[in-house]
Amino acid sequence: MTFGAGPSALAHGPTPQKIEATVTIAAPPDKVWAVAGKFAGIAGWNPLVASGKSQGDGTKNGDTRTLTLKNGGVLHESLDEYDAARRSYSYRLDDPDLKALPVSSYSATLTVTPEGAGSKVAWFGRFYRGDTGNEPPEELSDEAGRAAMKAYFEAGLAGLKAKVEGGP
Repeated sequence: MTFGAGPSALAHGPTPQKIEATVTIAAPPDKVWAVAGKFAGIAGWNPLVASGKSQGDGTKNGDTRTLTLKNGGVLHESLDEYDAARRSYSYRLDDPDLKALPVSSYSATLTVTPEGAGSKVAWFGRFYRGDTGNEPPEELSDEAGRAAMKAYFEAGLAGLKAKVEGGP
């Protein structure tokens, strides 16, 4: 008896996806960090976030935040590493909400560094698509996850730039 390898036998699980977005802000790094470095304060600068609440002050590993997005989705995130001296923090998604973002999990890092007379903010994320099966629907695919995370990061960085620079 011979067995052939059909398409599902050759399929494999999801591969991690990565997104990085950056913005240059015309302000010193400490001024940018005063806004961006507040883990629970993202609702004050990311226009896609309607509200946020936190447990802890957002500077200790294990502190959490719950973000309600304007699309009605909710993100529950935990702080993994906070380094004020390096102006950097890393966090992860605790519970997926496919309405919020079509991803099953993610970890992300936000950093503020000097850039010329201003600052560069980099937001890096690593995640898996919303449906980790071998044949995800289009709305939960790698492409959908990348597009949603990119839009979330870019909108956030544009909002941060506007807030710090005093624009709209």
